Amino acid sequence: MSFIHDDFMLQSETAKKLYHEYAENMPIFDYHCHLVPQQIAEDYEFENITELWLGGDHYKWRAMRAMGIPEEKITGNASAEEKFEAWAYTAENAVGNPLFHWTALELKKYFHIEETLTSANWKEIYAECNRVLKEEKLTARTLIKNSNVTFICTTDNPTDTLEWHKAIAEDKTFDVAVVPGFRPDEAFAIQDATKFAGFIGKMQEATGKEMATFAELLEGMEERIQYFADHGSNVSDHGLSQIYYAEATDEEIEAIYAKALAGDSISESDYAKYQTRLLVELGKIYAAKDFVMQLHFGAIRNNNKRMFAALGADAGFDSIQDQPNVSYALNNLLGAMDLTNELPKFIAYNLDPTYFDLVGTAITNFQVNDKGIKSKVQMGSGWWFNDTKYGMLKQLKSLSEAGLLMNFVGMLTDSRSFISYTRHEYFRRILCDFIGDLVERGEIPNDAKLLKKLITNISYNNAVEYFDFKK
Repeated sequence: MSFIHDDFMLQSETAKKLYHEYAENMPIFDYHCHLVPQQIAEDYEFENITELWLGGDHYKWRAMRAMGIPEEKITGNASAEEKFEAWAYTAENAVGNPLFHWTALELKKYFHIEETLTSANWKEIYAECNRVLKEEKLTARTLIKNSNVTFICTTDNPTDTLEWHKAIAEDKTFDVAVVPGFRPDEAFAIQDATKFAGFIGKMQEATGKEMATFAELLEGMEERIQYFADHGSNVSDHGLSQIYYAEATDEEIEAIYAKALAGDSISESDYAKYQTRLLVELGKIYAAKDFVMQLHFGAIRNNNKRMFAALGADAGFDSIQDQPNVSYALNNLLGAMDLTNELPKFIAYNLDPTYFDLVGTAITNFQVNDKGIKSKVQMGSGWWFNDTKYGMLKQLKSLSEAGLLMNFVGMLTDSRSFISYTRHEYFRRILCDFIGDLVERGEIPNDAKLLKKLITNISYNNAVEYFDFKK
């Protein structure tokens, strides 16, 4: 029997009951991912398992480099067979890493393969995966439907045309909602003159505004947020290495913006003022338009400068960023929006796992609202380097002790892969084992109605209610 059996990771009878009766067959509401909307619109057909499995997956690339695999067989021009063989060699040595579990889960769910991938069987598994890929027509849309997904929110630049989202929405043969997520990271890039100038140029083209002042930038951003809303979106996201809180006058912000437009050097103190003001002003716009505001913070990116020069961004050279005064910054950012009752629904994701307790206590300060929104400010699921058994459990424990686990919006995919939906299964198994253990210890009553509500809420129902998507 495969070690990925029906009761994988479920260590108690209660955990098994919770998973199989309540969690296993719930749909997936994927409110944050990096899937390519064009591939969904065109129902992309993958050439082979290597393209589907290894293309763009920097989680696997990091592990392959750790095994001494030459870059030619990772991101280079080696053949699909050579790259798959290199991955098989890596996978059998990934014991203890979530990749070991994810690989086995994906092989079983999508390709009906129960063997563990190794250097000894890679040829047979490569052939079988390719056979299933073609014979079962595992296209982008088929993989989404086979994963029981009902909603997808992609990650998109404010200046994107959203033409592919429009095409998907108009296609009556595909009933999964695919909406754009507003991701304005480039608007914060004032310390990178080239990137910021490029963004401003694209905003000028998209809005017809000169973008000569910070006030005009905000007008343009509001216009683009409305454009996203017109294409079905009510979700935004922000990815920042560090979060700051530094107050400034309107005159100071305009002066900082003018320096950025001129390509001048921006100090950390000026950046802190600019980031603070832009986040707060965007938050107020989101509140007015009923957008959910997501904030991912704590990644230090592209640390290997030699490989960044060769491969560019998102190639697997990122780490956890530490920083001082996280509690001060997060509490004050939320407070600045809440002060005028313009705090939108807000989800905070910390990459440093030592911040879970900190985030849990911060968000609980700002739950006051007169709309009956349950846990309006959320602690996001274990993200990136916390997308692990350890990270998920730490997040669940911190949230349950600082806030209300019952209201948690649950797991997201945060992936570029169409077969990463097994991460939801992985999360649900860990969740059910965690709750099942508490039940068997007598710390939660063995009440079927209560437990069903808890598991189904976190697995799916809370996300549907919280994001309140209107198709």
